Amino acid sequence: MKFTTPAGTNPIDQLKVIGKPTDRIDGPRKTTGTAPYAYERHDVAPNQAYGFIVGSAIAKGRIRSMTLTDAHAAPGVLAIVSTLDHAPLPLGPQNTANLFGGAEIQHYHQAIALVVAETFEQARAAAAMIRVDYERAAGKFDLEALAPTAPLEGPGDSDAAKIRRVGDFEGAFAAAPVTLDQTYTTPGHSHAMMEPFATIAAWDGPKLTVWTSNQMIAWAKRDLGKALGLAPENVRVDSPYIGGGFGAKLFVRADVPLAALGAKAAGRPVKLAMTRPQIANNATHRPATIQRIRIATDAQGKISAIAHESTSGNLADGKPEVAVQQTRLLYAGAHRMTAMRLAVMDLPEGNAMRAPGEAPGLMALEMAMDEMAEKLGMDPVAFRILNDTQVDPEKPERPFSKRQLVRCLREGAERFGWKARQAKPGSVRDGRWLIGMGVAAAFRNNQLTKSGARVRLDSQGMVTVETDMTDIGTGSYTIIAQTAAEMMGLPLDRIVVKLGDSDFPVSAGSGGQWGANNSTAGVYAACVKLREQVAQKLGFADADVAFVDGEVRAGNRHAKLADAARDGAITAEDFIEYGDLGKKYQQSTFAAHFVEVAVDSFTGATRIRRMLAVCAAGRILNPKSARSQVIGGMTMGAGAALMEELAVDKRFGFFVNHDLAGYEVPVHADIPHQEVVFLDEVDPMSSPMKAKGVGELGICGVAAAVANAVYNATGVRVRDYPITLDKYLDKLPEIA
Repeated sequence: MKFTTPAGTNPIDQLKVIGKPTDRIDGPRKTTGTAPYAYERHDVAPNQAYGFIVGSAIAKGRIRSMTLTDAHAAPGVLAIVSTLDHAPLPLGPQNTANLFGGAEIQHYHQAIALVVAETFEQARAAAAMIRVDYERAAGKFDLEALAPTAPLEGPGDSDAAKIRRVGDFEGAFAAAPVTLDQTYTTPGHSHAMMEPFATIAAWDGPKLTVWTSNQMIAWAKRDLGKALGLAPENVRVDSPYIGGGFGAKLFVRADVPLAALGAKAAGRPVKLAMTRPQIANNATHRPATIQRIRIATDAQGKISAIAHESTSGNLADGKPEVAVQQTRLLYAGAHRMTAMRLAVMDLPEGNAMRAPGEAPGLMALEMAMDEMAEKLGMDPVAFRILNDTQVDPEKPERPFSKRQLVRCLREGAERFGWKARQAKPGSVRDGRWLIGMGVAAAFRNNQLTKSGARVRLDSQGMVTVETDMTDIGTGSYTIIAQTAAEMMGLPLDRIVVKLGDSDFPVSAGSGGQWGANNSTAGVYAACVKLREQVAQKLGFADADVAFVDGEVRAGNRHAKLADAARDGAITAEDFIEYGDLGKKYQQSTFAAHFVEVAVDSFTGATRIRRMLAVCAAGRILNPKSARSQVIGGMTMGAGAALMEELAVDKRFGFFVNHDLAGYEVPVHADIPHQEVVFLDEVDPMSSPMKAKGVGELGICGVAAAVANAVYNATGVRVRDYPITLDKYLDKLPEIA
């Protein structure tokens, strides 16, 4: 099915199942410990051995030699795979760092060996016996030191071409009566997902199966086949349950090819999982940024010029953190400039983490908007509303398909009691606590991606959906079941959903908050075909056929749905693909975040008291799971504001706090009451589902709302995240 015109009325609009707060159908398995996660697939292959990855002890240089004698002789060891015995594995298009092979070391904890043994403890003990002789080279680990000479990054051959311009920013900025020019920094962040990278690999002749934890099954199959030189028909990837990913598992990491190589070397299935330090240093992270923002307005607060420049670091051939992208679309302003610089560094690979670009970009932009509102003497909500736009600011002829940011701000302000906020910082106290409120806008694009599914009706009236879509804790199982139930006129308990297997039709996968809308649209397309086949089988010629309560009805005639499959199951397969509506209309999602904090006037300890998100993101397919997604994003945003930071050892080039003891994330005690409101909205330009996405919108802008609240409470503006005690304790107001 090709989606080329705005969605009209269709069976999804019945909203008998879609749009209802629905418990997750996978919930019982997860809460009883019976959901099969990658490392726990004990039943999929017999006689599994254990692998342990050895990571490089240096961040830059070469391996001169590797002594394996003692490790080979250790109890239980079955095989050792050495990087010196392999050429660097070919990489997929989204990978940057060498996954395995060769003597060159690009970053700390790069995988250099795999020990396979009868038990995990034996593999780990033998790994410690490997002796490596390194030739260490000088590395580049300090973004601040590299930033002044970092080259521009972007399309175009010249520096001028790499800077994106509309109008005359410099001229408008110089002429404006009110201006802001500030620099903000965000540190590196770790995904810190609950489930580590983990894989079981087994060979059956030339055929390889991996049971792994991966967000994008088709990409994993493609990239694993490329790495190992296997034909597509000889690779199967299975990942039905994933314990969180946040972008870390979008692409194949070292655990997957190493498990396969280890299984080949040992002659039996191998299972392995990365340790927490390896998750931080072997895999990927959100890169740190240095962002300069300039805003100019007239005396009434209307933005005339806006510029956003961001510098980040990555390995050679890596990509920048695209922290400027939301600034191209969020606010009006005739004169605009955005630019990115990329410093080549020797830290682990920087790559996608929940809302790449917008998450760190809005940490800076929405603090700058707050500062500009204060300069103007304007309310921060009113300043944002004044500078709203209903068209793409860079392409005014291109309207937004649906944009309700102003309503998010107004409704949020009303619900939160924003009128009680005192504009003067440090003026509200509750005993020893300084109280402040903050606001920020949220923005994340709606991405349209081809997605397929297969649906099958059996003689019992059950419908089975098969698609390689993944559920990374987001609720994919449930919204896909809701879609099939709505389309086929069945209750949820008559739907079976199977996900995450590369033998199934290729879906959108999970990432970029594109999964829900696109994967359900693919199921919708397959169900349209199944409805046609069922109607034909039952002899319904009328185009106006209804599927209701397990029956097919037209006029005065009705038949049981199951009767269509009396002689055998009926199967339909299709996919959704998109025309040019995504080019004609700018499709985005919006929210307003409001936060209240209390800062202890004696100790400086910051406590978040309450949080509110008002979201406009198309049709909400399952408000219960969507709310969970948003509050999860809000929690991550609170962490980014107050505690999360990958600390870099600038001498030796690694992340020091590389586990959950040292890399602090919010816990229950850090997070107070969170309220989420979804505006009643549909976007017919998006898909037949008229939905968009919320999974990443929830994190966007939150950190800035917290930061702005801390400023409102204390009068201390901290522009270098996270906002920790050392940055403001000595600047707090005098104790009353």
